Amino acid sequence: MTDPKYPIGQPLEKVEEHNRLVSVIEESDSTSVCQIFRAIQDGNDHERFMQHLKARIQEHDRDIERMCNFHYQGFVDSIGQLLKVRAIAERLKEEVLSTNRSLQRSGLPVIQQAEDLERTRKTHRNIVATVEHLQLCLPVLQMYCKLNEQMENKRYYTALKTLEQLEHTQLPRVKRYRFCENMAKNIPKLRESIMEASMSDLKDFLESIRKHSDWIGEEAMKQVQRRSNMESSVFVKGSSGPNKESSLVEADSTNPFSEDFIEEDEEISPLDKVDFSPVYRCLHIYSVLGMRDTFESYYRKQRGKQSKLAIQPHGNMYENLKHYKKYFYQILGFFVVEDHILNTTEGLVTRQYLDVLWNTALSKIAATLRNNSAYCTDATLLLQIKDQVVLFTHTLNSYGFNSTPIVELLLDLKDQYNEILMNTWVQVFSEIFDNDNYTAIIVETEQEYNEITRTIPFSSTELEKLPYPKRLPFSEFVPKVYQQIKEFIYACHKFSQDLHLTQTERDDMIRKSTNILLMRTLSGCLTALIRKHSLGLIELVQVTVNTIHLENACKYLEDFISNITGTTGDNIHAAGLQSTNIFRDARSEAEQEIYKRLNAKVDDFLELASYDWTLDEPRGHASGYIMDIIRFLEGSFKAFVHLPGKVAQTACLSACKHLSQALMDFLLDNNIRLMTMGAIQQFSFDIIQCELFANSEPVPGFREGALQMTFVQLRQLLDLFMVWDWSTYLADYNQPTSKYSRVNPHTAITILEKMRDSEKKKSNLFTNFKKNDRDRKKLMDMVLKQLRALVSSGPPRG
Repeated sequence: MTDPKYPIGQPLEKVEEHNRLVSVIEESDSTSVCQIFRAIQDGNDHERFMQHLKARIQEHDRDIERMCNFHYQGFVDSIGQLLKVRAIAERLKEEVLSTNRSLQRSGLPVIQQAEDLERTRKTHRNIVATVEHLQLCLPVLQMYCKLNEQMENKRYYTALKTLEQLEHTQLPRVKRYRFCENMAKNIPKLRESIMEASMSDLKDFLESIRKHSDWIGEEAMKQVQRRSNMESSVFVKGSSGPNKESSLVEADSTNPFSEDFIEEDEEISPLDKVDFSPVYRCLHIYSVLGMRDTFESYYRKQRGKQSKLAIQPHGNMYENLKHYKKYFYQILGFFVVEDHILNTTEGLVTRQYLDVLWNTALSKIAATLRNNSAYCTDATLLLQIKDQVVLFTHTLNSYGFNSTPIVELLLDLKDQYNEILMNTWVQVFSEIFDNDNYTAIIVETEQEYNEITRTIPFSSTELEKLPYPKRLPFSEFVPKVYQQIKEFIYACHKFSQDLHLTQTERDDMIRKSTNILLMRTLSGCLTALIRKHSLGLIELVQVTVNTIHLENACKYLEDFISNITGTTGDNIHAAGLQSTNIFRDARSEAEQEIYKRLNAKVDDFLELASYDWTLDEPRGHASGYIMDIIRFLEGSFKAFVHLPGKVAQTACLSACKHLSQALMDFLLDNNIRLMTMGAIQQFSFDIIQCELFANSEPVPGFREGALQMTFVQLRQLLDLFMVWDWSTYLADYNQPTSKYSRVNPHTAITILEKMRDSEKKKSNLFTNFKKNDRDRKKLMDMVLKQLRALVSSGPPRG
């Protein structure tokens, strides 16, 4: 069945389907219509659908016509009203246009302001964008400025770190900007300039530290000196280093000394006042750049050259202590700095490298000190040099450097110091001996006496009982020599200080030096004094007395040495001083010289002797020269009062023997060809005076008759001729109880021949001499014959 409204012949299902599609088209949007059209197009009945659609359109047209017919009057009314509205609309339009024009006129400023606002907003957007870009670039620029500032302030290591951060962190963020490309291209140049600037600072540092190394060494020595409590006299004003620390702080940027640290503080190390930042900075920079080996090689090479300069002496060191100080200061300054670099860096200076450098320098330093000190002849200067060497070694040890060769040098200095002291004391002793008057000291007051006893240990109970003025047994050179020996010991003790010797070693050293002084220097001076020809006999006697008191006084030097060295008990050197032997030998030589001088003086008088050996009769008194000799001997032996009794006795005995032998030589002189009995009798008067002198006991202590025995031979000889007792002599010859036991047949023959020759000469002058004379001549010939027989038969006596 079909719907009458739609085309005939269509099935009902199709009709319903087409109605649904049309309803959908009417109610749906364009998207659904397209889908419906596509569905109809895809089907086979679109023609029928078009027919159905056309029928539906016609139906709607009929509905519209019916509706228009129903509403036509209303429509006409509406058109009339619309026409009325048209007029109103035109007026409204005019009003709107007028209002619009008015609005346009009033809105023009607003539009302009809006345009301005638009431009401002655009500018603002640009500014904001610019700020964003600048904020992105600003860290790069700030870091670059910071880099330049760090380089200007010579903070090169920090600048290098900043440069790395700029290169690897900041620049990649803004690499699209052109200025960043320029920065990136400039980075290698900046890195190179940092290296060059840091190296330049290092060179300036090395040059400055070389100039100021002596100040560093001086301060280091002073610091060690304060710690070890050595004598403050080691340091004196006017040292070779800079006068004040302030002189080290200058406007020079290369100065390694930091002004902030320059204060008067004894506890501050001199290295605390040195700015080592150029070294650290350069080391870090080269390490960061991977060139540490290059830097280490350069640093060690430059410091090696400076070490050679440091160990070179300036001028003749032995002329002035300042040269030694400066030499020690510059060496210490160099190696103290190197030790500091060793302890504050890793690998720049190694212990092995520093030990090699020091050992190389050590041998040269020791050789330099040994060569220069060898020319020193001033004990005071050498003592000051020793103090400086000791302080130098202490400072080296405090920094861990080996100083053994220099310590061994001190032993050489000790020997040289002793030699200089010996030469000095030769002059001192010689001057004392030259200026002494060789007369016993006379003290007027107790104060003078106490001053002498304080100088030299001397006491005499007998002397203290005597009133003032008192006459001491010795002359002035005794206390002076003793005092100078003590001064020598003090000088030796000064040198032994600060050598780290034990009390026993110091005591042994001083005793050995003192023994050398006594055995060589003083002994030599005493020998020279004793052998001095200008020294008189009385002075020689006084010298002998002086040696006795010096020997007694020098026994106390043992205790004196022990006191100043602090040695006690078993630690005292067993050898002791050799003063006893020295003064005993000197005294023995002086005694021998006294004997020689005494005999020489006797010879001087004997040279005045003038005998007439042809006298017929004696003059009846002794010769004048004999009396002079006896007076001289008496006066001399009175001066022997302070000599030991044995010495005075020996001198007296020696003089008498010498006189006796000289007189005997007169008789036996070969130049005397003639001798008369009168001359023998006159000679006997001289011998009598000698015997009287011997009997007077000029020196006490002789055994009875001991001194007289010196003239017995002469007396027996003269008595034999004057008594003409030849029968007794010949009969008792070689008998112990013989009256003429000391008469030698040879001597008798010599004198008898001279007497015979004298008789012959007289007989030639007086041919007719008496019978007694002829008998006497025969007797002489017979005695001579018998005497010659005695000589030929056995050894002579006497």
